[in-house]
Order: sequence, then C-alpha cells, then structure tokens
Amino acid sequence: MRNVPTLLAWRAARWLPLSFAAVLALGLLVAPVGAPAARAQQADIVDTAVAAGQFTTLARAVQAAGLVDTLKGPGPFTVFAPTDAAFAKLPAGTLDQLLANPAQLRAVLSYHVIPGRVMASQVTNGLSANSVQGAPLTFQVSSSVRVNNSATVTQADVMASNGVIHVIDTVLMPPSAGAQTGAAAPQAPSQLPRTGEADIVNPVPMALAGLALALFGVVALVWRPAFARSRRG
Repeated sequence: MRNVPTLLAWRAARWLPLSFAAVLALGLLVAPVGAPAARAQQADIVDTAVAAGQFTTLARAVQAAGLVDTLKGPGPFTVFAPTDAAFAKLPAGTLDQLLANPAQLRAVLSYHVIPGRVMASQVTNGLSANSVQGAPLTFQVSSSVRVNNSATVTQADVMASNGVIHVIDTVLMPPSAGAQTGAAAPQAPSQLPRTGEADIVNPVPMALAGLALALFGVVALVWRPAFARSRRG
C-alpha cells in the first residue's frame, strides 16, 4: 500500500504534463499581445521628433508637406532627421522656396525616409537603400556613419512606436537632372507607403516555450524513476 506522500507525489506527476502545457499555451497567447502593447506606449515618429526640441524646422516642414498623418501612421519607417542647425546650413532662400512648394517639399522630405525599420547595426559601408522618394541613399561607415557622403549621423537608433530616427547634421537633397536640363524636380507620392511590422520579431513566445519544455524535461528525468518504483511497491 502506498503511503500518503508517495500517493500525493504520484497524483501530482499525472498533472505535470497538463500543467506545463497550460503554461506554454498561456505564454504563446499572451506574449504576442504584450509586445505590441509595450511598443504602443512609445511616441510615434512625429511626436518623438517634436519632444526632442531640435527638429522644429523639420516638424514645420512635415506639416507644410501634409505628411504629419502619414508619419504618425503604422509604418514602420526609418527617418534620417535633419536638425534645426542642418536646415540653417541651406543656402539663403532655399527653405522658404521649399515651404512654398508642397510637392517639391514632399520630394525632399521623403528622400529622408526608408520603408521599414533599419537599425544602425544593419548599416554597412557601401550599402544602398531606396528612399520613399525613389532615389537611393548610400552609406559610408568608418568612425561615423555618413549618408551620401554629405550628412553625418550624429545620433542613431532613436526609437519610436512606428519606426526609428537617425539624427543627421545636413539636409539631403534628392538628385535631379532638372538642375542642368531644366526638367521638373523629382516628385514624391502624396502618401508614404504602409510597410507593416514584418521586420519585427518577438522572441518572447519561443523563449517561454523553450523554458516550459526544459522544465518539463528536468522534472520527467528526476521524478519518473521514483514514480515507477513507488508504483511497483
């Protein structure tokens, strides 16, 4: 006849697989919901730039170009954000000309945006990526990261809920054959593309699954021989 502790242990063992299965299922169901909720607490690209205090000209330009709602959308976007000092380096009258021409302003601003979320660690020397405007941005990496050999990234990986901001010290101008031919400057779409969140991988569910399976394996190895002996007794 089994004693009481042995009987309780044997009954508990019968429920261990179900218990670990329940923990695993709960982790897989809850974790994917929790991660987006945490991201939602971050400010979007526009609000993050405004809060930084060094992008007042950029915020004004985004509003004049009609891109506020877009850059507050789901994205994600990678934005190379010129500071107020960067805009101040433009030739006299250039900013006013851009502000008076929303289509041209959208072309310039969208040249600073790459679809998707590109972190600084992903940038390599010679990398080229198409901007939302259509023309590519090229990157040079040495002691710092430069864009088109003209703008230096002074602060990288400023995270936002719908993308990432890299601060640059020079305004990027899209290439235009029109400078020599008299043709119209390249125009950007009135709306930036919705890129989705496919580039974001949530590791939490897999970590929980691995932990649950590891715990179950340890318990099974330690207790199963003892349960077998108690049942024979």
